[in-house]
Amino acid sequence: MRLQGKIGIVTGAASGMGRAGAIRFAKEGAAVGVVDINAPAVDEVVREIKSNGGRAKGIVADLTKDADSRRMVQETAKEFGGLDFIWNHIGHPGPWKVEGINMSDFDLAVALNLRTLVVATDAAIPLLRARGGGSLVYTASTSGIRGSLKSPIYSMCKFGVIGFAKSLAKRLAPERIRVNVVCPGTTDTPMLRTFTVRPDQPGAKGKDVEAAVGVRGTENPLGRKAQPEEIANVALFLVSDEASYVTGAAFSVDGGTTA
Repeated sequence: MRLQGKIGIVTGAASGMGRAGAIRFAKEGAAVGVVDINAPAVDEVVREIKSNGGRAKGIVADLTKDADSRRMVQETAKEFGGLDFIWNHIGHPGPWKVEGINMSDFDLAVALNLRTLVVATDAAIPLLRARGGGSLVYTASTSGIRGSLKSPIYSMCKFGVIGFAKSLAKRLAPERIRVNVVCPGTTDTPMLRTFTVRPDQPGAKGKDVEAAVGVRGTENPLGRKAQPEEIANVALFLVSDEASYVTGAAFSVDGGTTA
């Protein structure tokens, strides 16, 4: 198994890509802290992992709160005896518009796309050092590589995730702590629906969301949406020892969208 003996955390793990990652990591031998604000969904993921012989701890957390971002790291390390990796997957689409922007919406987007990553990383680094190294993986987006028509605030944050990771990769490389980014494209998740038909966007009312998602899914060279497991596969590689010479990289997993 590719993660045998490893201890890790996945945020945003109750649905979509995060859920797929938590389940896959556990199947590969990792003990996983399953973190999300949705308590029933966290419990469901943990039950699935344990029913298949894996190890998991559910942690219900509001990652807009610094204390919760630190607590998830501390609780996972205490439960399993250390920490080897985090997949910081949590994210938020942010407001559609800039003119007349609600700054509370802006603050929420920054908290979930950037601030929690910084706080969790701060808490994790000493634990990774204690294990002789490890892996930090962040989720950005193709919107962190090119501008997003649907959300300039989201795009701003995801560009920031990539810049943060690349800088941190240089700083932590001597300590064998690798830092990388996954940049998903159109992936079949709940957030895809939000992005495709923004509730705060003119003309959204009454629009057929699933039909719009179906069209959007064909707008890349491979001509289809990704499944959450396909993104999780890349994150699995990055947290594993197979990626021992990979740091400071941002991987586009987008069906060729940014080619």
